[in-house]
This record gives sequence, C-alpha cells and structure tokens, in this order.
Amino acid sequence: MKKIYLTIFAVCGLMASCTDDLDQQPQTDSQTTADVVYGSEEGYKMALAKLYASFVIAGQEQGGGNADISSNNGYDFMRGYFNLQEAPTDEMAATWLSGDKVEGLTYMSWDASDPWVADTYYRAYYTIALCNEFLGHATAKAVSGNANLTAFRAEARFLRALAYYYVLDLFGQGPYVDETMGVGSYIPEAYTNAQLFAFIESELKEVAADGLLAPSDIEYGRASQAAAWALLARLYLNAEVYGAGDHYSDCIAQCKSVIGAGFSLEADYSKLFNADNDKRTNEIIFPFVVDAVNTVSWGATTYIVCGECGNSSSQDPAKYGLTSGWGMFRVRGELPAMFDSADKRGMFYTDGQEQWLNKAIDDQSLGYFGEKFSNLNDAGEAASNTGAVGADIDFPVFRLADVYLMLAESVLRGGTGATRADALQLVNDVRQRAYGSTDGDINDSQLTLQFILDERARELYWECCRRTDLIRFGLFTGGTYKWQWKGGVADGRATESKYNIYPIPTAELSANPNLKNENY
Repeated sequence: MKKIYLTIFAVCGLMASCTDDLDQQPQTDSQTTADVVYGSEEGYKMALAKLYASFVIAGQEQGGGNADISSNNGYDFMRGYFNLQEAPTDEMAATWLSGDKVEGLTYMSWDASDPWVADTYYRAYYTIALCNEFLGHATAKAVSGNANLTAFRAEARFLRALAYYYVLDLFGQGPYVDETMGVGSYIPEAYTNAQLFAFIESELKEVAADGLLAPSDIEYGRASQAAAWALLARLYLNAEVYGAGDHYSDCIAQCKSVIGAGFSLEADYSKLFNADNDKRTNEIIFPFVVDAVNTVSWGATTYIVCGECGNSSSQDPAKYGLTSGWGMFRVRGELPAMFDSADKRGMFYTDGQEQWLNKAIDDQSLGYFGEKFSNLNDAGEAASNTGAVGADIDFPVFRLADVYLMLAESVLRGGTGATRADALQLVNDVRQRAYGSTDGDINDSQLTLQFILDERARELYWECCRRTDLIRFGLFTGGTYKWQWKGGVADGRATESKYNIYPIPTAELSANPNLKNENY
C-alpha cells in the first residue's frame, strides 16, 4: 500500500462552471463548515490534500463523479496537460482522433475553441482558486508559531506557483488572482509572461527558503524544498522563452541544490513508472499521487497506462497489470528511431506494428505501442483493477535525471557554476543507468545541444516535457524539424509560430476583456 496522506476531504464547495469569474474562490457550504475545517491542524491537512489531488482527479467521487467543475471532456488536469504536451509532438500518435477530440492537437491546428485547451486552462485555474481559498484561511498570522501549519501554507503557495507555471508555459499569459482579492465582480488583471515569471520565481524562492520542509523531513507525496528548487530550475531553463532573459546560471544553481539534497538515480529505470514507484523517493523529487483507493481517475496515469496498450493488437493488457487496453495512442516513428538496441529505456511494443505512420496517423497497426508505464508492482502483480478503480501509478513531475540533464544543457548554453566536465559526467550517469554499463557513454565532442535534446526525449518521453523542450530549441513550429503528420500531412510541414502558445479559451475572452489572443 502506498504511504500516502492524500485522502480527499470535500472542504470546498463545488463550482458549477469555471468559464467566467475566475476571481471567485471555492465556497464552503457554510461558515460553520469553514470553522470546522480550519479549526484544527488535521482539518488544515485534509483541506491541503484537496489541493494536491486537484491535479489528478475531476470530482469528489470515483473516476470524476460529482464533478468539481463543468468541462468539455470531464477529465482531470493531468489528462489535459498530457495531451497538450505530447499530442502535437513527435512522441505521440493519437488513435481516437474525433472520439477524444484531439484532431486539433494532433495536427497542430487548434484554435481558441479547442475543448482540451479550454479544459486544461480552467483546471489550472481551479487549482489556483483552491489554493487561494486555503491561503485565505492559512494566513501568516494564523499559522504563526505552528511548524506544521507553516509548512502547509508553504506547500499551498508551491502548488499555486506550479499551477501558474503551467499557465505560463502553455498560454504565455493569464489573469492573476491571489488570496487577498476575495470574491467579487471585478475583472482580474491580465499578467504577461514576464509578470507571471516574476511572480512564480518570487513565490518559489520564498517558500524554499522559509516554509517548505527538507526532503528527508516530509511525507511522501508532499512538496519539499527540492520540489521548489526543481520547479525553479525548469522555470529558469525556459526563461528566454518566457520573456525573462538568460537565467542559465540560476538554473545550474537550483539543480545543484537538488543534487546536494541527497537524491540518487534509481538503478532500474522501469521501476520509476510502475505501481510501486512511490518507493523511488531516491530519484522522484515530487509526484502527482494516483492511488486506486483515494484518488481514482480515468485521466492521469490511468489514461497513460491504459492508453499506451493496444485494444486491437496482440499486446496483452495483463502484462501491464491491466484488465483491458484502450489503444488511445502510439508513438510516432521518430521517437524509437532515437534509440539503439542496447538502450533499455526504449520500451515499445513492436509485434505486428510498423514503425512509421505512412498511411494514416490513426491506424493502430502503424506506430509502436508503449510499454513505459506499468500497473504491476515490484512483485509483478497487478496493483489494481484498472477496469473498475483506475491505475495505482504516481506521475513523476520532477525527478533527478531531468535535473541532471537541465544542468548539462544550461552549461552548454553558457551558464556558470558548473563545468563541461560536470555536465558530461551527469549525462553519462544517466546513460549508464540506461545501458547497464559504460557502453553508452559519450565523449566531450559528442556533448552538444542537439544531443541533449535527443537524450531528453529518450529519458523523459511521455513525461510532459517534449512540447516545452522543442519550443526552447526553436523546433516545435516552423519547418526546421518536421516529423510525420506535423501540421496534418504525412511527411510533416512547417507550422505557424503562433502554435508555440495555446490560446486563451473563447469564453474566457468574453468574460475578461483584459485578455486577448494576438495570433488567434
């Protein structure tokens, strides 16, 4: 059983819609309820659990029933984020295009009415609203003198910063609301990418320095100082994209803080993605906890593990701890082409499958299926019945190998605080785990930015990094790098730069005239 504290407690009243008035806060059923919930340390902790769970569940009941907010698709933030980060890239080939409403994402042709774009936007702001409601009670004065409540408050600020980071990375702008603004009819100010960057940076630096606990002092599933350092590193790595200038030296400093906190690479790469991955606290810095008892979801990792398994191929669902495969997606041919046969990270099901999608992107016989995520535990037993209660696999939001590669890339981009020799050693540490020996080691002349981009694909595929990485390298849009079905044609085509960011949903533009989509 997972060591997990995230039992959901329905502290927040349900929001009927998130398509307008994003300045509102989730309301308790009555002041008496609020007094009860925030009248004890345990009440605060249970309320905090809802903030964490908001990334991976869609409602108060199993599988998203009694929904938190109305939405186009009815799924959690994680399913939407996975689709937005992976579906348009060279890492994913969707099968059920019209049924899952992913044609726009798959062909990089979305607009401001895209259902997945809208759902992910409103889910991010729902989490922000929950955090603001919590922080409105867990004020600095209210938690003063109580170490546990002080940590809870810092964690809520971290989770809010994480949600705002997703807004920044996906949309490049967004309304700004915090716990001091209350509930009213005012229209929130629109923050630019630079303003969002500055807010997120400030929040993370403050909570990392004062409030968040050390990794060794906190329960699994909660955010430690290292989670803030890792998010800062990711923020700094992409700072130029966000209009904030060169922060590569800052990225290196944050990576070194994580590395210095005592984390180590898990020896077996595959165990980072199985149903016992809550035991990988040596490498996983911060996860989204998905539990087949307390956080049942048809999105999150249930979507990934069931979606990667074919429903019309010879792939056996039981091999992955599943009762059935959904056949939602495969990989485009470019991804397996990056691996050599000795690299153990290339976990693809190839029997009866063609690598390249020459005829159609939604033909299940074209493209390899994935085997990276597994609902089996370390003993090889199914952890849960995914047909009834969802997967039991946590999603690793930040892990050490990513930190190693962020540091190495920052060195190559001119950051100070580490050397090329340091960068080379960290990259080879990652590759030695992948190969089980030094056979995959590279030398200094091979350590290039293009190598880092490819290595990030090999190490981090389907971990919601690829879109962001390709944008940072200037390859997501345009025609410099074309992969199959990019832009909706078999051989790929150049696409417009406007697709580097997603549009603010049409309904939100109507509700808040401070927002606008310049290119949509």
